Amino acid sequence: MVPKGFLFSTVDAAIKKPGRKDLALIVSQKEAAIAGMFTTNRVKAAPVKLDMEKIRSGRAQAIIVNSGNANACTGENGMQDAREIISLVAGALMVKPSHVYVCSTGVIGVPLPMNRIRPKISKLMLGLGKSTVEDVAKAIMTTDTFPKIVTRKIKIGGRTGTLTGICKGAGMICPQMATMLCFIMTDIAVRQKTLNKTLQGTINNSFNRITVDGDRSTNDTVLIMANGMIGNKHINEKSASYRLFNKALNDITYELSRMIVKDGEGATKLIEIQVRGAKNEKDARKAAFAVANSSLVKTALYGNDVNWGRIMAALGYSGIALREERTDIYFGKIAIVKKGTGTGRESKASNVIKRKEFTILIDLNIGKASAKVLTCDLTEDYVRINASYMT
Repeated sequence: MVPKGFLFSTVDAAIKKPGRKDLALIVSQKEAAIAGMFTTNRVKAAPVKLDMEKIRSGRAQAIIVNSGNANACTGENGMQDAREIISLVAGALMVKPSHVYVCSTGVIGVPLPMNRIRPKISKLMLGLGKSTVEDVAKAIMTTDTFPKIVTRKIKIGGRTGTLTGICKGAGMICPQMATMLCFIMTDIAVRQKTLNKTLQGTINNSFNRITVDGDRSTNDTVLIMANGMIGNKHINEKSASYRLFNKALNDITYELSRMIVKDGEGATKLIEIQVRGAKNEKDARKAAFAVANSSLVKTALYGNDVNWGRIMAALGYSGIALREERTDIYFGKIAIVKKGTGTGRESKASNVIKRKEFTILIDLNIGKASAKVLTCDLTEDYVRINASYMT
């Protein structure tokens, strides 16, 4: 079940290849509050630049998104193409162009095939309400192997509100804000400032704590629309129901982030890197990401090789405060390193890393701060997928 007042449409525009739905439209029947976060990459796609300007108004009614083409590094023509798509959608829906957001994902540096996209806008309008949220989740996929959807329901003053999030992402994942594309819809009324602040907090604890390959996209975008269709009093941070809303949004972004890492290009394992006992939270986060992004660590985990020396090396070059002789490392519950030296329990630890999901705990034993990062292994399939991405 999706939030009240949201309609969906998808079509095949043959943007990269024919034969699949690759153009999607999300429409709120009522003008909605919107908040968003965008890539911190200094090279930004045309849609990102436009949406970053629009988001200041805090209002929206539609999102149009294509897969197969990122519309990034396409110069002024790319900006004009994105503006034209916005204009076409706004005209067809009879809404303000400032309330239409545009997103793209796919190959960088290739112009949008506008001759194929233009005639599909009217078909999107004719099909509005005939597609499902799952259809949209499938249409925005690139190298993803499954659609990513999470829904939560909460009670607000005798009414039931719904939050539904969809996202795509499997490669070029090390976001520092969000990841690839994510759209969250809710029929709960929320103050725009509250929506924005809450989104930022949930992103920092979810999408900002994942990595597949250490690469940051030019198109990363997270948008949340709240249309208030259940008729509740607008939620702010002091509202009695704010805690429920905040938890639901946290649940959605965290579950979606887990799905992205689990679906990492070529990945066979989902690994949580936990760092505790750090001097401060910044060091804990840096240490976790150093291990999570290490190609040597990731390939060892893929090969079921208990090579803890690679973890120690990553900690050493991470730039954190570190005392080698105090460092402990656990694979699951198996202590593989105590006080900086091996325990000789490799055979037991190897049973842990053969699992599809497991935890690596690193205790630095020099402070009280901690952090967690989700990552995956690195396989031959990752190379194969990315060696042929443009073809």
